[in-house]
Amino acid sequence: MIGNYLIEKTIGEGTFGKVKLGIHLPTNEKVAIKILEKDRIADVSDVERVAREIHILKLIRHPNIIQLYEIIETQKSLYLIMEYASGGELFNYIVKKTRIKEPEAKKFYSQLISGLEYLHRLNIVHRDLKPENLLLDFNHNIKLVDFGLSNTYKEGELLKTACGSPCYAAPEMIAGKKYKPYKADIWSSGVVLFAMTCGYLPFEDSNTSKLYKKIMAGDYSIPKFISLEVRDLLTKILNIDPETRYNAEMIKDHEWFDMSNTEENRGIIVGYNSIPIDTDILEQLNDYEYDIQFAKKCIEANKHTPVTTAYYLLLQKFIRSGGFTRADTSHNSFTPSYL
Repeated sequence: MIGNYLIEKTIGEGTFGKVKLGIHLPTNEKVAIKILEKDRIADVSDVERVAREIHILKLIRHPNIIQLYEIIETQKSLYLIMEYASGGELFNYIVKKTRIKEPEAKKFYSQLISGLEYLHRLNIVHRDLKPENLLLDFNHNIKLVDFGLSNTYKEGELLKTACGSPCYAAPEMIAGKKYKPYKADIWSSGVVLFAMTCGYLPFEDSNTSKLYKKIMAGDYSIPKFISLEVRDLLTKILNIDPETRYNAEMIKDHEWFDMSNTEENRGIIVGYNSIPIDTDILEQLNDYEYDIQFAKKCIEANKHTPVTTAYYLLLQKFIRSGGFTRADTSHNSFTPSYL
């Protein structure tokens, strides 16, 4: 037990600890609990990295990015209570299917681009995009997770830290050059698109230096069974020159790309957009002995507390059961309003 949660089986493994399945006892809803063990967060750079991850998670509110509910701190650990995606990793889904048919890959990729565009609008770079960090929810929609290597950047700023998984890393990052953050994420998204549609990675070699050479030379081939449209888009994204590599806008204008999933999914920019509240769900908090006015203030202020967690879990339960609410940010009709 920790707080309101019963901790169950391990569902993932991180740098600083495990990710466990948790049950929120008041609502009986499932959550993912990322446990950060303090004795493994040893040096200053680790502390900064964890602080940065939490800061970024608190800012993010987009239907294709995992939501942070609350943080519980004990003497030995930090517990990040997060949204649970019941469909597992995209990686396992690709393995199970051998490869993903193009219409479904199109849906997944448009949701990934929607999430990335949102992050880049907030000047956040993910830097570890791969199918293992893309989860599927109950409705088979993409949820981007693991912001452990993410960072914020200023407009026009170049970054220099090389990080992430080598097979997905952009050539300019591998070459040790300063790189445009969003262009590096777009490259990794192209590797994910290749993996989905082809069923294997474009760049692979057990010898790391040979792998790096292949990536820096853009040495890959697209199988014949791939449609001409996907082939064309992949060559535009897996372009070793970041200056002429496609950006999100160009990808969205490409003939293969499907805008239907992403047109309205702009997410909420905390501090600019007001957070929509479902008053019926808010009323339900009475049953859990929460003060409704206090709960409303906490939700509007984007707090991460037990009361806001209870609200969001009840909201998710309602949406999962087929209910419609104006507070459902993943619905096509959702349009953010301004404060």
